[in-house]
Amino acid sequence: MKSSTLPNGIFYNGDCISGATEHLADNSVDLIITDPPYGIHGDKLHLHYNRDETFVVEGYVEIPQEEYAAFSTDWIREAERVLRPGGSLYIVSGYTNLIDILNALRHTNLAEVNHIIWKYNFAVFTRRKYVSSHYHILFYEKPGGRRTFNLESRFGLIEKSPEGLSYNNSDREDLWIINRENKPGQVKNKNELPLRLLTKMIQYSSNEGDLVADFFLGGFSTARAAIGLNRRAVGFEISGRIYDTKIREMATITPGYLLPTLRIPAIKGTRNLGKSWTEADRIRLTRHFEALRAQGRSKKECIAALGEEFGRGRWGIEKALKK
Repeated sequence: MKSSTLPNGIFYNGDCISGATEHLADNSVDLIITDPPYGIHGDKLHLHYNRDETFVVEGYVEIPQEEYAAFSTDWIREAERVLRPGGSLYIVSGYTNLIDILNALRHTNLAEVNHIIWKYNFAVFTRRKYVSSHYHILFYEKPGGRRTFNLESRFGLIEKSPEGLSYNNSDREDLWIINRENKPGQVKNKNELPLRLLTKMIQYSSNEGDLVADFFLGGFSTARAAIGLNRRAVGFEISGRIYDTKIREMATITPGYLLPTLRIPAIKGTRNLGKSWTEADRIRLTRHFEALRAQGRSKKECIAALGEEFGRGRWGIEKALKK
């Protein structure tokens, strides 16, 4: 199996199932983001999307639909093995063979965190049915360890829109509206994920220095985003033609080049965020809440004041009050 070692990444030209077995140790990967073949005759994707494929790299390897269930079981079993306890897995999938991926996941010990819908701007034209304009993103974790989820990596909890809505809450809803990237005149794979989508997953679910894997590199988009955010990357691409084309581009990438482009969230000090409540703290919280309410303050004002006093976020205060 041919391989290339680059700053912050090592990539293999070969099958991901046998490749992972040979090259990735148990419990060694922090995050997997991958976009497996869809089993819909990938050599004819231009007919689905009505696009000019002049600059699309040939060599896309599709999985016959009758083999898709067994194929999904095999690679997802490997993904489970290499993830560390607490590691995260994101699978991007269309609906055609989604059931096979879900069935494969249900035969592992991986646990569902979210089923995300990614809505994009490049819909497939239809005449006799509704227009398809979304993909599924299956977000799972490997039990047994603490899962990385950087709550305020993109928006602080205190950040509000002019209408008073939480930017943080909106960014974490399970419907993501992110447009596909238009790359006229650029060499590309048949189905590349947009940088904004990948950056979002990597920011929330990994830290700098973590190892991010992609079992189906394709256009190397996941690897490019991971290295750009100063993570380490590893992955597999079965097509020799695509691999040779994209590995040359990867050699020009500077680790961390995306970090200066990231938005800096406004984070208010919450010194006790995530800490367990003591019984004494709960009693004091309840008494102070009742005292503030007796002053005629609204519940929202009370919670804001208690957040300052106790060094906790809004949801932590509300949860403790309910208990």
